[in-house]
Amino acid sequence: MGRRRSYLEELNPAQLEAVRTLFGPVLVIAGAGSGKTRTLVYRVARLVEEGVPPERILLLTFTRKAAREMLRRASLLLGRSCERVSGGTFHSLSHQMLREYGRLIGFSPNFTVLDRGDAEDAINLLRSSLGLSEKGRRFPKKDTLAALFSKAVNQGRTLAKILEREYPHFFEYLPEIERLFLEYQRYKREHQLMDYDDLLLHWHRVLLEHSEVRAEISRRFEFIMVDEYQDTNWLQAEIVRLMAEGHGNVMVVGDDSQSIYAFRGANFRNILEFPRLFPGTRIIKLEENYRSTQPILDLANAVIERAREKYTKCLFTRRPGGQKPIRYRARDESDQSRFVAERILELREEGVPLSEIAVLFRAAFHSFDLELELARQDLPFVKYGGLKLIEAAHIKDVVAHLKILLNPFDFLSWHRVLLLLEGVGPRTAEKIITHLRASSDPLRALSSVPARPSYEKGLRRLTQTLEALRRISSVEERLEELIEYYRPLLERIYHDDYPKRERDLESLLSLAHRYQDLSEFLADLALEPPESAVADLEPETEKEDHIVLSTIHSAKGLEWHTVFVISLCEGRFPSAYAVASEEELEEERRLFYVAVTRAREGLYLCHPVTGYLPGEGRVILKPSRFLEELPSELWEEWREIPAEEAREEAASAGFRPGDLVWHPQFGEGEVREVLPAEKIRIYFLGHGEKTLHLKFARLERL
Repeated sequence: MGRRRSYLEELNPAQLEAVRTLFGPVLVIAGAGSGKTRTLVYRVARLVEEGVPPERILLLTFTRKAAREMLRRASLLLGRSCERVSGGTFHSLSHQMLREYGRLIGFSPNFTVLDRGDAEDAINLLRSSLGLSEKGRRFPKKDTLAALFSKAVNQGRTLAKILEREYPHFFEYLPEIERLFLEYQRYKREHQLMDYDDLLLHWHRVLLEHSEVRAEISRRFEFIMVDEYQDTNWLQAEIVRLMAEGHGNVMVVGDDSQSIYAFRGANFRNILEFPRLFPGTRIIKLEENYRSTQPILDLANAVIERAREKYTKCLFTRRPGGQKPIRYRARDESDQSRFVAERILELREEGVPLSEIAVLFRAAFHSFDLELELARQDLPFVKYGGLKLIEAAHIKDVVAHLKILLNPFDFLSWHRVLLLLEGVGPRTAEKIITHLRASSDPLRALSSVPARPSYEKGLRRLTQTLEALRRISSVEERLEELIEYYRPLLERIYHDDYPKRERDLESLLSLAHRYQDLSEFLADLALEPPESAVADLEPETEKEDHIVLSTIHSAKGLEWHTVFVISLCEGRFPSAYAVASEEELEEERRLFYVAVTRAREGLYLCHPVTGYLPGEGRVILKPSRFLEELPSELWEEWREIPAEEAREEAASAGFRPGDLVWHPQFGEGEVREVLPAEKIRIYFLGHGEKTLHLKFARLERL
């Protein structure tokens, strides 16, 4: 009892209620920064402590990393028994279950999982084989088609409705797109392939059509917990309902106010309708915030109070004090960028690490001007986003070889592998694949392919490599051998940036040593959720001191000491596209709420008063409606003091143009100009011109 008492004392009353409620359906509305992870961790520990076998508990999250971290923390409370809890993503669970039960709907346990790029390539091949590439430039490209098909599955909508609403310019091609969609489904089934969306779709089908599986799963997982429930799509919500059918012991944790992924298929209504799906649901609200100051929370509460549909909540903190959020009306984008850069310099002088400062924006292009200004000021930054390790062409090349070893009938991977050989083009690759299709063992049949002198040597080397890899069981050793084979191809095909790409192969190898099973390794690569970046896959390195620039979507779940939200003007935030739809406008409001709740101590809301529009020149920009709706007492206007007053203050400090000064970071410099708002422009040897705030610069006269 002593141990139980000690850890339950660490929870607030609402968290404690959630942890102690073990049976029946529970909906935990977890406000931003309210300790939802701690609540889930302690509930796992409590279930185990109450005698529930750990393997009977299922914890579903949106990243494997989150599941691992929660189970690690639970193990610190109760020992290693919590490591036996089943934890993972919806897609990894579906993958595991389909390996066991896929035979019920015609899939062998060795089906191949297509990542996003593979799916696009398959669609493109079928598009060509159906003659749809000849439709002209207006017919949708492979990435658009893949997105369209994914929306149809994730949102449970017809292609016609999606085209009509989101792609009206392609509506004339509806019959051809529907034919391609059916052909894509047939192709995947014939070749034992599943894309990312199929994992959910097929696992849902197994559950729906086989009551004995539902009963077995309910016995296997007696307690189900789901994190970030507001981000689930209709299929995921249905999977939870069907898996919990036998007992109803399901707790979902989420925040309707942070539902911002509709473009990925997330259904905002899932969390609103959970009590209807599970009658008798107990609703618990976590409203105590452990992240932000009360002035920041007051503003956040005011933002979300205007939401049309919501679970009403009011975030509060026991932390005393705090500065009101600052609103800065910039003359234009350049002025906005200068303000942000100069304020960051001042924050650094105050002792705030650059890594504790973030600049958030609605769309990636909103930061372009700021990036130039930060570079001019020698301020290092990293921008969230970019190509994932597993989406890079050279990584996909290597992975294609491994996929062939696992499933020799994966002819999409054969196509990619063969095209790497010198002298082999698309037609030759198709001829070779036709030969392989006729065999019951395509890997063995490769050695009997009639080859021309132009590619005979390369084909023979590929055959020998695949035969050697077939004899190796270790995932790491297989990959080492494969990389040795691939290195000359890498140097020939990607000559311009070969060394950088080679480092990526080393990163892939560092991942492989964790795995004993090739199918598990390939599945984890394919199942890494779309938002995950290279940084999530690579081993953690020492955190560098740099500013974070990020879209708000990429910043969800993160926090910083100080946050700047920029370009808060109509047409940018909310976006011009969103204002036409009430639903999308509501999601933009939730996105703004997510942005402001990332800040712990300082929050700056910036918007340019004028901007440049192509074809229109310089125009007046209206402040975002989300700013204009806020009561003025919730924020402070950034005050620029009059020029004369600034000059007097600067003069009283004793600085004049031509003075030699010393700065603790930039060293020796010469004063060039005394500026308004207690600022001074100085030329530093080796650093160039810097504009500093006299209050924080700590200058010494030489």
